[in-house]
Amino acid sequence: MNAAPFAIDQAHYLVVDLEATCCDRGTIPRAQNEIIEIGAVMLCAASVRMVGEFGCFVRPVRHPHLTTFCTELTSITQEQVNEAPLYPEAMQSFREWMYPFGSFMFSSWGDYDRKQFEWDCEFHGVSWPFPSGHLNLKAAFSMATGRKKMGMTQALEHLGLSLEGTHHRGLDDARNIAKIVQAVLRQP
Repeated sequence: MNAAPFAIDQAHYLVVDLEATCCDRGTIPRAQNEIIEIGAVMLCAASVRMVGEFGCFVRPVRHPHLTTFCTELTSITQEQVNEAPLYPEAMQSFREWMYPFGSFMFSSWGDYDRKQFEWDCEFHGVSWPFPSGHLNLKAAFSMATGRKKMGMTQALEHLGLSLEGTHHRGLDDARNIAKIVQAVLRQP
């Protein structure tokens, strides 16, 4: 396996996974989905050790009532998002957690999370929170293994790792994605 596609010039990998409002009936346009959970893991680039994690629910405002599909997919309840901070407050908490780590590369499995942050930042008038670029870990994994792009669970299986926690939960998925990064970077 070639770890070169995972190379960064930052001190940390910020591994992020988002959950957002969703519908299987087309009643919510894709560009109107809103983040309902932010999950993040900070990995030290030198040691590949996890040095911190962040989790936060976010209250949606465009479509404040979660669809049955969304609740079944994510296991996030209406009560959890009703009690959560709005996006600007959640992002302030996220910034307060991540900025003390210094330099980091915003990373996620695919481009979905980057695009969702772009839409939510624009809609809520919140400035872009990531000083670095974005590392698409799904594409990096594909280049590192020479295989077609695969989902997170397929990548875990390919590496002989098990899915831990609940799939489609922000922090659990961020932890699992971090395990993939660790496995790739620890390869001889």
